[in-house]
Amino acid sequence: MTLKKINTVLAAVFVLFILWFGTGYVLSPETLAPGYGLPSRPPGDGGGFLVVKGIRDIVLALVLAVLLVTGHRRALGWALLVEALAAYGDMANVLAHDGSVATALGVHCLTATLMVVNGLLILRETHGVAARTPAPRPA
Repeated sequence: MTLKKINTVLAAVFVLFILWFGTGYVLSPETLAPGYGLPSRPPGDGGGFLVVKGIRDIVLALVLAVLLVTGHRRALGWALLVEALAAYGDMANVLAHDGSVATALGVHCLTATLMVVNGLLILRETHGVAARTPAPRPA
């Protein structure tokens, strides 16, 4: 299997993974909240914040999906690097609020780090593509 195929499969897995979690937080935040890693669900109408997280995740997944489907691989690599910051932010949020260290590291940090690796591999795969592509000739 070529590096490009491996990168494509990994990026597609991230899209599906993030979309699945995002949709879950929008449709049923109370069932996914414990898996986020915080010690308790927000009191009162705090579920609205979980829906915000879900919407954020859906948007992040759709950005990756559009870049993947349209073949903008270099932009996909950069987007993976930037979007990994959201998962690192989730990790920091869980750790800052006395949440589960195992979830912070095993879910959020691992996801972010894998996104960084995938993004860097895609950027490596696309490195110099623009320089090798001949410029279009004027008509």
